[in-house]
Amino acid sequence: MPQTEHELQHFLKVAIDAAIQAGEILLKYWGQLSAIKEKEFSGDLVTEADQESEVLIMDILHTHFPDHAFLGEEGGAKFSGKNEYMWCVDPLDGTTNYTHQFPIFSVSIALLYHKKPIVGVVYNPITKELFHAAKGLGAYCNGTKLHVSKVTQLTKSLLVTGFPYNRRENSDNNYREFFHMTHISQGVRRLGSAALDLAYVAAGRLDGYWEKGLKPWDMAAGVIILKEAKGRVSAFDLSEFQLFEGNLLATNGLIHSALSDHLCNPYILQG
Repeated sequence: MPQTEHELQHFLKVAIDAAIQAGEILLKYWGQLSAIKEKEFSGDLVTEADQESEVLIMDILHTHFPDHAFLGEEGGAKFSGKNEYMWCVDPLDGTTNYTHQFPIFSVSIALLYHKKPIVGVVYNPITKELFHAAKGLGAYCNGTKLHVSKVTQLTKSLLVTGFPYNRRENSDNNYREFFHMTHISQGVRRLGSAALDLAYVAAGRLDGYWEKGLKPWDMAAGVIILKEAKGRVSAFDLSEFQLFEGNLLATNGLIHSALSDHLCNPYILQG
């Protein structure tokens, strides 16, 4: 059943409250970390800040929506086959940045309905920028409505991307694409927070974004924010975007097909 505006606003309010409170936890540990651990791959980090942030978010969401499922990056999970709704959370997107006190990181919270995002919040507690959106209600940053850029040419575009944690072991690591698009565009940035990458495209600060090997919690909130800012998302080959498949092409819509053509060009992949 489609959600009413009142329901969407309620979901959004709770998500915003949770993101702001989680941001306070991240600020508490900023520059004060005592435990930094690596996961499966070098550079894939987790800290006490990630873990405490996720517990708080999970507790808030479960209190308000006890029948909803929950999927969190740091292992928090509550599933039921009957759940139409699932919260998809990255309690600290950009952990490597955070551990180095590089102020590009965020709390990312999304609500999925039948595995598609309908509410999204991305919050950077350092800059105090709060990006949020709900399906059909537009996208905003601190009360200002967002809209994607009007850039129509790749040669005039500023792009952003990222690299997988297993880039040392995996030859499909986005290096060739990065090199190629750096020559084609006005520049390619690598910020280290997929949620903020998407939010910045939504805000018109960047014109396009692509990345491989992402997880649902990396993308979910940013995807709905970008869509509500009139952007476009798809797989690299322009097929329908699938949140649980990991590859994402996201743009202002105007350069979408052109960026896809370059990313799917076999000469790039062959090096």
